[in-house]
Amino acid sequence: MLSRFIAYLEAERRYSPLTVRNYRRDVERFLAWRGTDDARFDPASVTTEEIRTWIIHRMECDKVTPASMNRELSSLRTLFRWLLQTGALRKDIMLPIRSLRTSRRLPAFVPEMRMTGIVDECETESLDFETERNALMILLLYTCGLRLAELIAIDRTDFAADFTALRVRGKGDKVRQVPVMEFVREKIIRYLDLIDRQNICNSPEKALFLTEQGARISRTAVYRTVLRLLDRSGVKGKKSPHVLRHTFATHLLNGGADMREIQELLGHASLRSTQIYTHNSITHLREIYAKAHPRGKGGK
Repeated sequence: MLSRFIAYLEAERRYSPLTVRNYRRDVERFLAWRGTDDARFDPASVTTEEIRTWIIHRMECDKVTPASMNRELSSLRTLFRWLLQTGALRKDIMLPIRSLRTSRRLPAFVPEMRMTGIVDECETESLDFETERNALMILLLYTCGLRLAELIAIDRTDFAADFTALRVRGKGDKVRQVPVMEFVREKIIRYLDLIDRQNICNSPEKALFLTEQGARISRTAVYRTVLRLLDRSGVKGKKSPHVLRHTFATHLLNGGADMREIQELLGHASLRSTQIYTHNSITHLREIYAKAHPRGKGGK
């Protein structure tokens, strides 16, 4: 059953490898809790009440947060809906299960002045392949608002002929076009020239970001690169590729960009996902107000 479900996620839903891996893990964890495995699993034996017991177990015994629990429930919903479609079930037992309430955290982002210093550092030219590659990764994450998986998936053929636009394959295999800023375009051309001159990739690999052996770069390598650079630049709090995506959206909003335009650039299916950045913008405005308004100075 599980192998066919995974094949469905990959072929029909076109989920990313990371999402598929998470769904598999969530389902296997649920089966293990029931004391069964894939071969002996009888979908018809599962009840809504059992799902509720599973939620209580995960949250009270395993200390899972509401946000993480909701993600696991999403995996089970998809599984049982698929079982319904295939005829293995006659009713959707997940239908009465509601998502748990979560406290919505504000996205972490890098302040504009500090981000300017990071961009200036990344613009510096180098003849070292790894230095140029890492700098370009940072610039594309920040100036195009990419997810980590989207960055890794970029092929050299995804750019327009003049490198002024990038075709991004997002969640659910949805494709969007994002503009490439001129200084980033120049960086891309230098980086590709460096690959050719140093003969980094003499294989059919079309990935933009490569290891020195010519293979597509890994998630872990990108994550560590971002972590090191943000830490070295004095960024406080969370440091990850997604922080640069949040920074992209927050800076656009603070600069006056339209919410719908930001939604399009980020590849959000719903405007609701984009609206969380308004909270960061309001916080920014409050700080300016407190410093600039005569009755706000000094906390009065």
